[in-house]
Amino acid sequence: MAWDNSREDINVYSQGEVEKWVYSTCNICSNGCGCYIAVKDNKIVGIKGNKKYPVNRGRLGPKGENQWWANNSIDRLTTPLIRNSQGILVQASWEDAYSLLVEKVQEQLKVNGPKSIGFYHTGQAFLEEYYTIAKIMRAGIRTHNVDANTRLCTATAEWSLIQSFGSDGPPACMEDVDQADVIVFIGRNSNETNTVLWERTLQARQRNHTKIIEIDPRLDMSSRMADMSIRPKPGTNVALLNGIIHLLISNGWIDENYISRHTVGFEELRFSAANYTPETVERITGVPAQTVIDCAKLIGTSKKVLTILLQGVYQSMDATPASSLVNSMHLIMGKIGKPGCGPFQHAGQPSAMSNRETGGSGFYPGYRNSDNPLQLKEIADLWNVPVESLPAGPETHVMQMLDMMEQGTIQLFWVMYTNPVVSLPNRSRFIQLLKKVFLVVQDPFLSETAEFADLVLPTAMWGEKEGTMTNLERRVNVLRKAVDPPYQLPSDFEILLEFSRRMGFTDRSGNPLIKYNTPEEAFNEWRVVSSGRPCDMSGMTYEKMEQLGGIQWPCNEKYPNGKERLYTDGVFNTQLDYAESYGRNMLTGRGRTREEFKEIGANGKAILYGFDWAPMTEHPDQEYPFYLNTGRLVYHWHTRTKTGRAPLLQMNAPEGYVEIHPDDAARFEIAPGDTVKVSTRRSEIFVPARVTDTILPGSVFIPFHFGGINEKQAANELTLDTWDQVSKQPHFKNGACKIEKIFPGVQPL
Repeated sequence: MAWDNSREDINVYSQGEVEKWVYSTCNICSNGCGCYIAVKDNKIVGIKGNKKYPVNRGRLGPKGENQWWANNSIDRLTTPLIRNSQGILVQASWEDAYSLLVEKVQEQLKVNGPKSIGFYHTGQAFLEEYYTIAKIMRAGIRTHNVDANTRLCTATAEWSLIQSFGSDGPPACMEDVDQADVIVFIGRNSNETNTVLWERTLQARQRNHTKIIEIDPRLDMSSRMADMSIRPKPGTNVALLNGIIHLLISNGWIDENYISRHTVGFEELRFSAANYTPETVERITGVPAQTVIDCAKLIGTSKKVLTILLQGVYQSMDATPASSLVNSMHLIMGKIGKPGCGPFQHAGQPSAMSNRETGGSGFYPGYRNSDNPLQLKEIADLWNVPVESLPAGPETHVMQMLDMMEQGTIQLFWVMYTNPVVSLPNRSRFIQLLKKVFLVVQDPFLSETAEFADLVLPTAMWGEKEGTMTNLERRVNVLRKAVDPPYQLPSDFEILLEFSRRMGFTDRSGNPLIKYNTPEEAFNEWRVVSSGRPCDMSGMTYEKMEQLGGIQWPCNEKYPNGKERLYTDGVFNTQLDYAESYGRNMLTGRGRTREEFKEIGANGKAILYGFDWAPMTEHPDQEYPFYLNTGRLVYHWHTRTKTGRAPLLQMNAPEGYVEIHPDDAARFEIAPGDTVKVSTRRSEIFVPARVTDTILPGSVFIPFHFGGINEKQAANELTLDTWDQVSKQPHFKNGACKIEKIFPGVQPL
């Protein structure tokens, strides 16, 4: 391996003496760094990076180093909570909690049917838990109303892969970072969102003279360190990518043989990109024409190009078209399925890929198409249930579930291991909707969402249970249980199994629907379910994962130790009865019919799309003159449920803020530290100002991690509750706002 560390003590963090180190994986970002958990007296007392693990070679990021503090937090819930007749959450027994849960679910099924129940969960659970959710919700409750917070994070990554290649699964891998001549980052401040990946990138530059291109409106640390920093206006990714593709084609920096043999749709792409001359791109994006030319030349003339995307694309205007244009860019150059090459559509959360693979949200397990009767029959036979009992058709995404709550269709909403009161857009509306339903929350803490619950089920956390997770390069690894959970708390897996047993869910032979009792038994069933599908894990075992340091799928008889890259042979998963989906119309988001997909004629070829830029749904005007942008900090993860309980992380980032450009700050007489009121058409917040040229003039940036119920600092008070037409991912990075200095003595309401 080219990427390595020499120090034996790198990333070792512990308190005092350690009895043993337990093999695991970091449970923060999608990098999926290998680690060991430090244990003393059945208590987690630290963590260290696994030097032999190929993803991180011993490194951990700041959040990963400090994630274990939450396990020992004094405010962990100890028993279930039930809201009494006075509206107060009071402690209850597990028997009473399970009985109430089953009673309420059975009541809804009897009176209002399966559509009256919605399940919303996480990107930080284990594969075995997601698979169990998929089986219970589809074959037990028989509803499609199941989604996860991966919808907010990287649903667009999933859908761009489906649209272009026929199924989910990133083609590239972490080894490609080491081998690329050029790495293009779009919409991700890697210095903060994935520090280990960024360090690996910098090492590649030092060793191989790799060129780094950063495309992001903010001049963050990653952009300042890049060889080329490109700062388009918010919401203009489609225009910029079309401009690059236009230059690749017009200058002949394409592989015509690869295009003709392995793709369809090139003429559509060529026609739409032809309009995006460098001058047109400059007018739309604000990026100088010469910069566009230089960028396209570096991409087009370099032998090995890797493109890595994240939320700056996925949460913005026309997210799936923009992400698919990145796929198309690589396809027309033939730079895919080769070392150092490819579109690397990233997952954001530690086990988002596991969720997508097992059907924990969206599709059926194994990337099976719920619109394809053959694939529905396949999963019905594997589960031994009547095929007619399985819900068919498109998935129900969480933003759609909110509308169903508003309409009174969904009357029981079950939230597991996530905190949507802080993370969902247009928070004020969501809080009002929670008051209309019976709310169940599974969480180790009394989160902002749990405060509204009618039933709270406390759970075990990372380090206190066993299972597997898939990282951003399709690498599956086992996480061994390090300690017993406090207060004998059950894991999410155990709660789901107990729920299924009490509900009496059975297969068509009258046997229990859930036949396994342990995570490893669940994984062994999943191995059979995944066999023959793109995410084939039939050749994996817990022991083998630990021996090899995780395994990339597909892993089967042909690839017994896994496969680094996908599509090395130029054959894609677009065959009519193998594809994960028939795809969606890029402009409207309407699902294609079987016949429409057949007419495309892909049948093993990748699909190229042409798409024109359009202005943002909500853009600055006279009343709201600023672009609103939100994003992550290096010190916190999502809603701070875990990282906010780590002293070092919380000390470094204790509150929200707003970044304002010096020109705008001078115009509004705002100095660093002044309290600023930021308002949109939805709500307002009050945060201290940071005056910096990191942000473009006419824009503001607010970190999205903050937002207690009584704090007026939640970025998602401000954000739009509209979504991408294809992936249904919310437009967190679209929207307009205004700013106002709050003078000393004026108290925010």
